[in-house]
Amino acid sequence: MGKEKNLEMDIIKENHALCDKNEDDQVELKPKMTLLNGVTVIVGSIIGSGIFVSPSGVLKETGSVNMSLMVWIISGVFSMIGAYCYAELGCMIKKTGADYAYIMVTFGKFLAFIRLWVECIIVRPCSQAIVALTFSIYATKPFFPECDPPDEAVRLLAAICICILAFINCWEVKWATFVQDIFTYAKLLALFIIIATGVVQLGNGKVENFTWENTESDVTKIALSFYSGLFAYNGWNYLNFVIEELQDPVKNLPRAIAISCILVTVVYVLTNIAFYTTLSVPEVLGSEAVAVTFAERLYGRFAFMIPVFVAMSTFGGVNGILLTSSRLFYAGACEGQMPEILSMIQVKKMTPAPAVLIVVTNLNF
Repeated sequence: MGKEKNLEMDIIKENHALCDKNEDDQVELKPKMTLLNGVTVIVGSIIGSGIFVSPSGVLKETGSVNMSLMVWIISGVFSMIGAYCYAELGCMIKKTGADYAYIMVTFGKFLAFIRLWVECIIVRPCSQAIVALTFSIYATKPFFPECDPPDEAVRLLAAICICILAFINCWEVKWATFVQDIFTYAKLLALFIIIATGVVQLGNGKVENFTWENTESDVTKIALSFYSGLFAYNGWNYLNFVIEELQDPVKNLPRAIAISCILVTVVYVLTNIAFYTTLSVPEVLGSEAVAVTFAERLYGRFAFMIPVFVAMSTFGGVNGILLTSSRLFYAGACEGQMPEILSMIQVKKMTPAPAVLIVVTNLNF
């Protein structure tokens, strides 16, 4: 009896081991992303060049510094509410594709199909091209300090940027998340330097710009300011596109969204406060790149750091868009609404390589 029982236990263990091996060998997207990776995907996707270049959009419509800060805070809170709704959806519908997957489950295939093709043909390629061009403009700016960089050089560098990131995303998910982590840290470092400078300026009594003077009384213009504010927070839903690759999504998705939205809101508000300690309303509205003007005023010969940090910020932004866009194409193919080849996964690296390549190819049209 004892030998038979031991033999039975050995058979059960072998079956469990065989099942675990089969699961590991199964060709599918693997959950390799940690909570930290999830946070950097969201933060890296939200923070682009906008906070460095033109936070004046909100100020233009509100009229006063204090009112513009209120709009930044309210926009952050409003984005958090939307993000928490997405966290709930992500925990209920654990499918890659985010908006597309949720519309598919809720409203059916037709509306999901429309959403998918609008995103894939118009929204994602345009967003990625604009961010890549912004990266190349700021990356080449130190070499052309007295004039604008040549268009050919800008376009070529943007194409090289996209190709490099496409290779990384095809080769290994961990490489893509590593790039996202590093460049998210870089953009946060730049903003923390600006914030620290603002704290020093506040300590020196530079508070004369913080007033309610000239606050816009037209409610419609105040409403328009929220367009700029909410646009700056765009990207809080990007982690939902790769939810199948997130470890323990029911626990980590809400945590990542909460940490990211709170962090970005605090950083945005403090960065704006830092700008206004040094720059007046007319100076902010008249500047083509507020962070550069701020740096030239206070950092002297080290002002070149800001264009470099903006380039790094947008490089990470391109990676975030490519990472999530490829999963959208993949999700559409899995549902039979895009060519079947896009649902294929590289058997060794477990990356949706065909979907990544078609995202890059789509930029050429």
